[in-house]
Amino acid sequence: MKIAVISFSGNVGKTTIARHLLAPRLPGARIVAIESINAGDDEDHVIRGRQFAELQEYLQVVDSVVVDIGASNIEDLLALMRRYRGSHEDFDAFVVPTVPAGKQQRDTIATLAELSRLGIPASRVHVLFNMVDDGTELERVFEPVIAFLQQSSVATASLDCRLGVNEIYGRVQGSAVNLADLAADRTDYKALIAAATDSGVRLALAQRLATRRLAIGVVPELDACFAALQLGAFADQHADAASAAGVNP
Repeated sequence: MKIAVISFSGNVGKTTIARHLLAPRLPGARIVAIESINAGDDEDHVIRGRQFAELQEYLQVVDSVVVDIGASNIEDLLALMRRYRGSHEDFDAFVVPTVPAGKQQRDTIATLAELSRLGIPASRVHVLFNMVDDGTELERVFEPVIAFLQQSSVATASLDCRLGVNEIYGRVQGSAVNLADLAADRTDYKALIAAATDSGVRLALAQRLATRRLAIGVVPELDACFAALQLGAFADQHADAASAAGVNP
């Protein structure tokens, strides 16, 4: 399955969604970052915003990939997607994160409208409500986006497709750690802390314990959000169609 995480806005959690929600739940998925020309050359799987031909070629030779599109590159990417007619069909789904801030919601609406103009059907565009505090009434906080969706029907959206603010993402930033693996860690950190005599070692162990506790809490939320996206059913349909056609999905 090939998914693009896309929004005209920055600071909506695209990279978190790509790395911690989508890729771990899509077997064998790779992550491709489409970054600006200022991105570090030492990053893995980085494609510059204008190298759309390279991205298209890459999409043809991988079975499962999550493409994290930097906000500074989306206009170039969409313009090139219009030039390469039908190239949007290389993606099985587009995930559009939105957050409570008004500007980001307006950018979400602009993103959804642009994807619709490209001819992408609503069934392949999924809105994800991100950075939501506990107890938030989504219908009220995200009224502009929800009202737009009700009027235009350019995307699918479930109020269960939501993620909260969690410091775990900052703690694991820059690492390849899998949050499910962290949550499953059975190390007795409290015993190790009690046995340690060096204060620095005790602090490091305490931080690992705190990170594991955060992971235990956030993994069920990620699982529920992924289920609400209903990408699994789409992937099954894609595999069935490919099998009927006699090709590998």
